[in-house]
Amino acid sequence: MVKQIKVAPVSRIEGHAQITIDVDDSGKATDARLNIMEIRGFEKFLQGRPVEEAARTVTQICGICPVSHHLAAAKATDECFGVQAPQTANMLRELMQYGQFIHSHSLHFYFLAAPDFVFTPDGNPTQRNVFGIVGANPALATEAVLFRKIGQQIVEATAGRSINPVTYIPGGISKGLTQADVDRLLPMAKQAVTYSQNALALAKPIFNQYIDAIKLLGEAESMHMGLVKNGNLELYDGVLRLQGKDGSTIKEFKPQDYLQYISEYVYPHSYMKAPYWKEMGWENGMYRVSPLSRINVCDKIDTPLANAELQEFRKAFGRPAQMTLLYHYARLIELLYSSEKAVELLSNKAITGKELRTPVKPRAATGVGVIEAPRGTLIHDYDTDEKGMITKANIIVATAHNNKAINIGLKNTAQKIINTATPEEGILNRMEMVIRAYDPCFSCATHSVAGKMPLEVTFNYASGEKKVIRR
Repeated sequence: MVKQIKVAPVSRIEGHAQITIDVDDSGKATDARLNIMEIRGFEKFLQGRPVEEAARTVTQICGICPVSHHLAAAKATDECFGVQAPQTANMLRELMQYGQFIHSHSLHFYFLAAPDFVFTPDGNPTQRNVFGIVGANPALATEAVLFRKIGQQIVEATAGRSINPVTYIPGGISKGLTQADVDRLLPMAKQAVTYSQNALALAKPIFNQYIDAIKLLGEAESMHMGLVKNGNLELYDGVLRLQGKDGSTIKEFKPQDYLQYISEYVYPHSYMKAPYWKEMGWENGMYRVSPLSRINVCDKIDTPLANAELQEFRKAFGRPAQMTLLYHYARLIELLYSSEKAVELLSNKAITGKELRTPVKPRAATGVGVIEAPRGTLIHDYDTDEKGMITKANIIVATAHNNKAINIGLKNTAQKIINTATPEEGILNRMEMVIRAYDPCFSCATHSVAGKMPLEVTFNYASGEKKVIRR
């Protein structure tokens, strides 16, 4: 008889989730899965609205990565209008992106992930949290808060607010930077570089200390996908590259062509979609998007300090690296990269340029905006009519791309470490660590409804007959 263990809610993540673990009569785990049972429906909310409102509306999807949704919507909207933003506007949007990465990655590492390593996976759960970090190392906690504050201040300067940006306008941006803004922000960005180096210096010995856990938890060998530009790591623009399990490049394609290559599967136990590589089918088409995926698919990084860290990482773990807990390491490399790029942009005189917008006219069109959110590739796709009203919307977020891998990682981990129907808290925390490695955003992941891809519903809920539901 199948018994179930439930971990609910999963702690130290963004949004709400549950893990369900099936065990047999002997207590041995046979299966585990991620349950996302809320739905928010932003793909439907957007229909019938002026496309220029999308960039402000979709920021409400998530309180952690509203900048990513703002910018992906901005790129999709500009494409619907058929315009390119001026150089300075694009630089400001890109700077906004790096500010978000600084605040999001530092938040996740110090306050969501670090407690598992500082206090061990078996540590007292009343201490294994942000307050435990503050109590154990006040100086480190203070630096973490200041680090995140730098990212938030860069976002506020470029987005109008530190959360839920408002500065996008079709064809550009509504707010520029003055020289006084640059003089204030540039020293902060340089400080972020130092803080990033400190975080890596702190984390590397921890990764070595916990190498057995890194090898054990979340096993889910996969393909990887992410943006690249001239082979470099890219967070704002570029082409999408799919990398095979052996490290070879399977495909590079324009973001606008994603529907040719990506389909979506729907689990009967979750409202969150699960994309896969169409040509390989559901069984073999699993890929991941993430900081780890991005540093796997890129050939190099175009900032010197982060590129040096990438080379050191590859000497230790190869390319592609597959171990799920290495997401944390990759996240810190991106943190350093984002800080270096913020310095680079703020040192460019064009950042205070006055040309901020290209005029637009509504038209019937399709626009696809793809950007790298902190958690991975984010796709916004809008169809508009001749008045510029949205007729269809499809959004695929990073956590959805990773859905199948998370489920496989949970199952593989459960089968390795659970041999009783009453496992200790530390064992269940290891299951949560698999999810936390992805830094998932379940608020983002539950926006979807039917979307643009046709649904073939063949699962019979009345009889319980297990069949496939595909998009």
